[in-house]
Amino acid sequence: MKKEEKKFLTPEITPEDRELDPRLRPQTLKDFIGQENLKTQLRIYMEAARKREESVDHILFFGPPGLGKTTLAYIIAKEMGVNIVSTSGPILEKPVDLSAILTRLQKGDVLFIDEIHRLNPQTEEILYGAMEDFQLDILLGKGPSAKSLKVSLPSYTLIGASTRIGLLTSPLRARFGINFRINYYSIKEMESIIIRSAALLDIPIKEEGAKEIAKRSRGTPRVGNRLLKRVRDFAQVRAEGKITGKVARDALDLLGVDEHGLDELDKMILGLLVKEFGGGPVGLKTLAVAIGEEEDTIEEVYEPYLVQQGYIKRTSRGRVATSKAFEYIGIEMEEQPTLWDKRR
Repeated sequence: MKKEEKKFLTPEITPEDRELDPRLRPQTLKDFIGQENLKTQLRIYMEAARKREESVDHILFFGPPGLGKTTLAYIIAKEMGVNIVSTSGPILEKPVDLSAILTRLQKGDVLFIDEIHRLNPQTEEILYGAMEDFQLDILLGKGPSAKSLKVSLPSYTLIGASTRIGLLTSPLRARFGINFRINYYSIKEMESIIIRSAALLDIPIKEEGAKEIAKRSRGTPRVGNRLLKRVRDFAQVRAEGKITGKVARDALDLLGVDEHGLDELDKMILGLLVKEFGGGPVGLKTLAVAIGEEEDTIEEVYEPYLVQQGYIKRTSRGRVATSKAFEYIGIEMEEQPTLWDKRR
């Protein structure tokens, strides 16, 4: 009996979904894959707010980049039927920049501030009254003749996103009524995301191909979608545009992304920790100089996944390679000389 040939996966995608082609972002919680507990809570909070005819309480999303914080902010605005104003912490250099945005908000609107931990202190202070009392304190004039003017704001929802929750000040963090940590996605969830994105991009893909990309996506949709596009390029040139398991493996191997999702810089970080520094501890600044990369990039982009996967540990003295990192590099942990031994 002839073995049944596995079909290319083509899930149904609505015309509205296809309009999101450039960013592959879902527009509703129903289409948002993963983060089930978070979605359940959000549905309850939004439904309760609708019944009271109020805005949803202020929300803080935090976690590594690329997991869907911005997407969730846009979904909340859409499902609540309100407008969204999007900005980021570094852009709001002066208090007047934030004041101009706040005074233009309509009742129920969503104000989304990405990288909210990077607000400067003067700008942040304006948010305290704007979040709690929906009032904006504006100082008119200078010196002894200066006067304070209170401007009432319509009720709105502030959604903040941060990749480094530890840098958010306590007074600002306490003013968010709802806090969510966005977690990494499972391989099964990533597989579903890859299949959906492939359908949006009109890429024929088999289950093995989607699974191969999902395994190497670091549990991050942004990474998965980027890898999918690069595998698509490879498939169009060398495999008639169709992504099978073998095509995905060959393309990702060419990209330097291994079966654990580690790329060249990940391997460089682990290699330096294990071979050059004897497993550590190594300070972030020293590691950044040795690799030739910015400290923020290492700390926010690469380290979270390496820590989550158990390759390195963060300690008060610096970064330390684990036994898993030694095993990955192919060196026995007890045989590797320490940094102190190397200096003697």
